[in-house]
Amino acid sequence: MFEEGKIYLGTSRNPDDSINKGEYLNLRLANRHGLITGATGTGKTVSLQILAEGFSNAGVPVFCADVKGDLSGLAAAGETKGFLTERAELIGFDDYAFQEFPVIFWDLFGKKGHPVRATLSEMGPLLLARLLDLNETQEGVLNIAFKIADDEGLLLLDMKDLRSLLVNIGERAKEISTSYGYVSRPSIGAIQRQLLVLEQQGAENFFAEPGLQISDLMRTTRDGRGAISILAADKLMMSPRLYSTFLLWLMSELFEELPEVGNPDKPKMVFFFDEAHLLFNDAPKILVKKVEQVVKLIRSKGIGIYFVTQNPLDIPDPVLAQLGNRVQHALRAYTPREQKAVRTAADTFRPNPNFKAKDVITQLGVGEALVSTLMKKGVPSIVQKTMMRPPSSRLGPLNGTERRDVINSSPVGTQYEKTIDRESAFEVLKKRAAEAVRMEEKRQAEEDKEREEGGRTSRNRTGFQFPGFGRDDRPTKRARKRRTSTRRRRQTVAEAATKSLVRTVANSLGRALVRGILGSLKKGF
Repeated sequence: MFEEGKIYLGTSRNPDDSINKGEYLNLRLANRHGLITGATGTGKTVSLQILAEGFSNAGVPVFCADVKGDLSGLAAAGETKGFLTERAELIGFDDYAFQEFPVIFWDLFGKKGHPVRATLSEMGPLLLARLLDLNETQEGVLNIAFKIADDEGLLLLDMKDLRSLLVNIGERAKEISTSYGYVSRPSIGAIQRQLLVLEQQGAENFFAEPGLQISDLMRTTRDGRGAISILAADKLMMSPRLYSTFLLWLMSELFEELPEVGNPDKPKMVFFFDEAHLLFNDAPKILVKKVEQVVKLIRSKGIGIYFVTQNPLDIPDPVLAQLGNRVQHALRAYTPREQKAVRTAADTFRPNPNFKAKDVITQLGVGEALVSTLMKKGVPSIVQKTMMRPPSSRLGPLNGTERRDVINSSPVGTQYEKTIDRESAFEVLKKRAAEAVRMEEKRQAEEDKEREEGGRTSRNRTGFQFPGFGRDDRPTKRARKRRTSTRRRRQTVAEAATKSLVRTVANSLGRALVRGILGSLKKGF
């Protein structure tokens, strides 16, 4: 059933349930993105699993999030089970064999896989504002904070860096408001409170170094198979905003870092976005527009994005229009919204004269789907009622020992196991504060010395000096003017030195820092 340059999905059936033909995903058009939808328990996860297997065998690296823990079975060969072999025989899958796949486990919390980290500077203000659930005014202040960090060469690596920068901005609010825009203390306080909430959700594990290298997600084995990177997301789903923002950041990193490749014979990588509705729930319009832009442009980088969700209505129409390869499992139509979802799903397919897609969607059994993939010149195929093929890897999760063995033998090794805390905004601002205190103490000491020296000597009206008698410790008008001038000159020199340093850093950094569509920091400039 396997064909060169294609991934076998299953076998379509005629309305009378007679066997029709094999249904395939063309690798040359796999970077035109895709959609897997269906109600709970209809087979979406298994469809994702067989697609991941097919891409891996074709030499295409895969990234997917394991929401329920079932996808870990990709790392082990399948086991003989009656319903699997029966399905293979029924659809004429004569080449069916069990196989394990090269899997790399990742985990934001570092428990069930290699730790995944990124820095705040890399993520940028747009995605962080969504993660913190900020309003428009608070997001504006956060944008100012990132702009100041970029201009003054302050690396925002972890949570304490951003906290210290916000404190610094609060102290300089009047000066900053003049140059960058109004900064209010209540907005700063709101951001700090949201940072605390985020930290309690475990985000401090994510915002750190060493950061994830995209090259580690795009590995291939010696025998030419693509590595399947699986993110443990069962615990992460307890913080849905962190889950969706992380995947969106990763998608933007792929877009910003990879070069243009046009239309390759097969994708450079395939990215599965499970529980895709979380990405768009309550997302501001500007973010949805940028996601649409990334989805539209990233295919020229050779990246295929496949959204997995229960309902096609979860995906905005402009994004839905970019998803050419479709696997539609059964939908239920008990409510008006569900009925609308059925009509929407049916209307997006190229009609089949042998049946009405709207009727078939509600009648599909487990493991059955309506399938339509792109053919030559990007034309969608006529929708077919398809019995999906059984997976070659294990249908079910690994146990703890098996997972640990896979992690220990990972090609990534231990490079992500220990965090790095290099000098960043927290340390720089701490040094600046200490230097400011030192200069103020020095200035105060010099003033005290001048006052003491000026008070030791007094003269009488005839010009004779009488120590301790009739002494007037008050400085003369000329002395006060001289000291004020000295103090002003001293402050001006110090301020000029500080501002000169900031300008120098800003000028050199301004040439190095470039932010992409979603505000993430571009690398390699």
